Amino acid sequence: MTRGFVFSRGVRINDATLVPPIRQTASIFKQPVTIYKTQEGKVKDVKHCPQEKPKQEGADKTDGKYGSQDKPKQLFWEKRLEGLRACDPDGYEFDAMDLPKNLKPVGPYITEETLLQSVATALHVCTQPVTGQTGSKTALEKNPGVFLNPDQPLVQAVSIADEDIRKQEDRVAVARKKLQDALRAFQT
Repeated sequence: MTRGFVFSRGVRINDATLVPPIRQTASIFKQPVTIYKTQEGKVKDVKHCPQEKPKQEGADKTDGKYGSQDKPKQLFWEKRLEGLRACDPDGYEFDAMDLPKNLKPVGPYITEETLLQSVATALHVCTQPVTGQTGSKTALEKNPGVFLNPDQPLVQAVSIADEDIRKQEDRVAVARKKLQDALRAFQT
């Protein structure tokens, strides 16, 4: 919507000078709403009701009783993708991928398909190292909603040894050799 005037409401759109809304309560006295900033922005200073004085003026709002004001992450969002498969342009589903044996799912009823989606998303989206769930397996099984780290994929913590890296390098070298031979055969 562009800047302008909404005639049906009598207010300006995208106007930075708007005052906070008034509480809609049964009280006959108008009480302003307290605004707590969770992100940097062009919001005016916080105004408090006479009853709601903060402990220290100018104190950081994240230190209060509400803890950090980071946006919460949904647990088990990968479960919404269960049953969905990628298709080729003709509409045929691709075959399921085989995951390495050392990748073990964590959480209630997590399938290999859900595990793959979780790991793939973490590798593409996360800005921190992808290590998997570091909590104990018994704690994660007992109450995954409490002990699960939403920033990590739904896989048990994985440690990669030098031997694993060497094996993968050998597989890549073999695949490159096969590709090189196929390209030579195609060009002749």
